[in-house]
Amino acid sequence: QRQFVESGGGLVQPGGSLRLSCAVRESSVEYYAFAWFRQAPGKERETVSCIVRDESSTNYLDSVKGRFTISRDSAANTVDLQMNSLQPEDTAVYSCAGAFDRRCTVVAEVTRGQGTTVTVSS
Repeated sequence: QRQFVESGGGLVQPGGSLRLSCAVRESSVEYYAFAWFRQAPGKERETVSCIVRDESSTNYLDSVKGRFTISRDSAANTVDLQMNSLQPEDTAVYSCAGAFDRRCTVVAEVTRGQGTTVTVSS
């Protein structure tokens, strides 16, 4: 089983926070980076954030810069996404996956999990 497992989604009011966690499988050593993605209903999937395995580099979707923070817990083998100041437009299914490049453009789709749903609404 190579699929990662996401958790931490839920319903939150605008301005609130959530922390998503992605449990990375043992085979993670073969991936150069890890990314969080999201897909809102009727929209294309977009890459929210990417972190290189050694945490030397991160990048973010413009619309989440300054609000979201990606991090890697090597001991727990997770990749987390702290999301602050959430807005209704952040509502989506969030998923994570391994990648082979520093900007997470070449994704190991076999690792993508089922996703966790984030709903931002009052």
